[in-house]
Amino acid sequence: MKQLYMKQKVFSLSGRFTVKDQQENDVYVVEGSFMKMPKTFTILNTERHEIAVITKKMFTFLPKFLVEVGGQEVLTIKKEFTFFKAKYSIDAAGIEVQGNWWDMNFQVLQNGEVIGQVKKEWFTWGDSYKVDILKEEMEPVMIALVVAIDCVKADEAASRSSSSATTNS
Repeated sequence: MKQLYMKQKVFSLSGRFTVKDQQENDVYVVEGSFMKMPKTFTILNTERHEIAVITKKMFTFLPKFLVEVGGQEVLTIKKEFTFFKAKYSIDAAGIEVQGNWWDMNFQVLQNGEVIGQVKKEWFTWGDSYKVDILKEEMEPVMIALVVAIDCVKADEAASRSSSSATTNS
């Protein structure tokens, strides 16, 4: 089993952060597009080769995020139409998320077999996650999934704060 750690910098305008191993060595760099449309996050390895890309689709009725690993779309996260609480679904061939993915405590299964799990680290400055990878070849998908879910959460928080700002004006 391999353990990786993701910690976002709270005040990072660029959306840039690193994924580290247990020895605190950088394994991946995640770079967000700042002030660009469509909003994207690119995951690079230490040699600066692109591993995955998360893209927020533009011109959709409800928010939708596409995740590509190795140039192929592996999953989609999309907001469902509801009147009360925000609800999202994850569509992926053979990949299933079980647990509370909104609070970042979940397992990832591929065709019924657990390939990894994610746990939010509490009492840290900024969002920090421990990612356990049980199937090494699925590491890029696991990292991309965690970044994508975090991106969805940040987008939801931003839309809530902008809607409350307009209703308070």
